[in-house]
Amino acid sequence: MNFIAKRQLLLKVFLLACIISTAIHFTDNYLYIEQYPQPDWITPRSIYVSWIIWTMIGIVGYGLYRSQRFWLAYLCLTLYSFSGLDSLAHYCFGTWSDFSLKMHFFILTDGLTGLTVLGFTLWSGLIIREQFSETVAE
Repeated sequence: MNFIAKRQLLLKVFLLACIISTAIHFTDNYLYIEQYPQPDWITPRSIYVSWIIWTMIGIVGYGLYRSQRFWLAYLCLTLYSFSGLDSLAHYCFGTWSDFSLKMHFFILTDGLTGLTVLGFTLWSGLIIREQFSETVAE
């Protein structure tokens, strides 16, 4: 397996982990909306619509990455990473004790998976990019 294929596989794993994590958390938030401390403008409809939009952005980012359209991919993947990272904003609307252990788990798992997608994107764009452009130029 070459270096590019390994990076694509790694991104796929991170992306799938984030998609699964956010699907579980957003579903729980949808089903138990009254139990989650959050702003009033968050509605059941906004929860599932936002998950669909976030996920489409992530999938498009992965497709762009596979087709080596890296800067557009980085933009989409960076945006997508916030689907997990923004779950941490729940803590702005309630105290630690307002959340159940399950909620903490889902929120933190989303944050971690979002961070892995963002970390991969930064690593690929800022560190590996130079190596890739050297191989293309040769």
